[in-house]
Amino acid sequence: MGFKRRHWTWSAAPLALALLAATGCESTPDARPKPTAAPPTSVARVCAKPAAGPAKAPAGAVTVDPGVVGDLAAKTESNPPNTTFWLRPGKHRLEPDRYAQVVPKEGNRYLGAPGAVLDGRKTNQYAFGGTAPGVTIRHLTVQRFVAPHDEGVVNHDMADGWVIEHAKIQYNSGAGLMAGARQKVRASCLRDNGQYGMNAYKTGDSIRGLVVEGNEIVGNNTDDWERRRPGCGCTGGIKFWAVNGADIRGNWVHDNRGTGLWADNNNNDFRIENNLLEANDGSALIYETSYNAVIRNNTIRRNNWVEGRREADRGDTFPFATIYVSESGGEPRIRARTDKIEIYRNVLENNWSGITLWENADRFCNSPANTSTGYCTLLVKDTDRCARPAITTAPLYADCRWKTKRVDIHGNRFVLDTSVVKCKAECGRMAVLSNYGTYPDWSPYKGRRVADAITHKQHNRWYDNVYRGPWSFTADDQSKKLDFEQWRGTPYQQDAGSTIVPRDGG
Repeated sequence: MGFKRRHWTWSAAPLALALLAATGCESTPDARPKPTAAPPTSVARVCAKPAAGPAKAPAGAVTVDPGVVGDLAAKTESNPPNTTFWLRPGKHRLEPDRYAQVVPKEGNRYLGAPGAVLDGRKTNQYAFGGTAPGVTIRHLTVQRFVAPHDEGVVNHDMADGWVIEHAKIQYNSGAGLMAGARQKVRASCLRDNGQYGMNAYKTGDSIRGLVVEGNEIVGNNTDDWERRRPGCGCTGGIKFWAVNGADIRGNWVHDNRGTGLWADNNNNDFRIENNLLEANDGSALIYETSYNAVIRNNTIRRNNWVEGRREADRGDTFPFATIYVSESGGEPRIRARTDKIEIYRNVLENNWSGITLWENADRFCNSPANTSTGYCTLLVKDTDRCARPAITTAPLYADCRWKTKRVDIHGNRFVLDTSVVKCKAECGRMAVLSNYGTYPDWSPYKGRRVADAITHKQHNRWYDNVYRGPWSFTADDQSKKLDFEQWRGTPYQQDAGSTIVPRDGG
């Protein structure tokens, strides 16, 4: 269910600083970064040291026997809603049918004893499905299920109000976990799944009130879907799709093949804070065709070494970024806890470039260049309205576009040591830009209109930042490379109050 992110070419906070205890990471031009060292103790280490479940069955719980194949599914079916199930230590199995799964009833609770594992044996597609709300899964390892592409193993049917805590969801195909409204995922290990650790998508609906807190999200996209389906935009640690209200905090997101966290298509009201995002092959964070977010107090290091270097080696001069804001901005008409995208008090260290604000002039509702096929902005319900002649005038001229606007980037620390990243100047860029509008023939956004707007008119601002290292800056289009004084001067007037020490190192 992923969609391609696309660019078009044409000719310091105390908490964040405390997390900055960086460990060196060597790389050759053709290699992924080596697995990172242990993170600071304030960040989740739940894959290596998971919290243990209850060693004895709680009072009133139904005991599940690993020696009986299908015991968990059978006892779930035969007991009423709001039942607690305690899974004994050992490897629990479902019937050897691809569609065999556990279908919880409302309010059921599944507790794993130390060493309790639900194993799909590379035979079963799904572990937990159905539409019952309010299900809890704690202290259980779920592994080796084979969900299809874009589908998930736990909460396969995207039921609402589930709580997943102290779980290990690992070594599965597809997504380890799907999401429903008011879902809470806490202190869990989402590791080495074939596509995503979690696919936060709900068929035909938006997801409201999602919490992702204190998890370790590592090594996902083992099936390398971008290679199998080039340009699918369907990989990474977590993908968010049409989520309204999300708190993503205190997670350790690292060593994923592709993007770490990717919010794509009509997400709104995100708070992404106090996370450690490191050594992901692609961007640490993409916020795409979405609205209103606070991104603060994160430590972000050694990301995008693989994808950034690969594109640079191909001669692509686009500013591939560690934080990539693509057709996303603040919108006061959409209710949220902020009416901007605010990026502040983060530490970005030794990544492949910094922050890129991008807007594709050819991407809008009803355009063939809109890779979110069939979707429109949150301001226009009927995509068909975005056509001539109505799209040429207000309000549709503005509202049929996802705009990168009202983005404030301030109080951040950007550190680049090219001897660590092993890169040329292409790896240290900030950018605000668009392409020259050309497509389709009936587009009202042709020429430099969008490039002028994103750069000069849409209230995108850098200020009060600290830079260390050989940073350069790009504005209007990717052919313009500016030094710090040009970036601060007329007509761009960016980074008021900011300082730069233009040498390698911290």
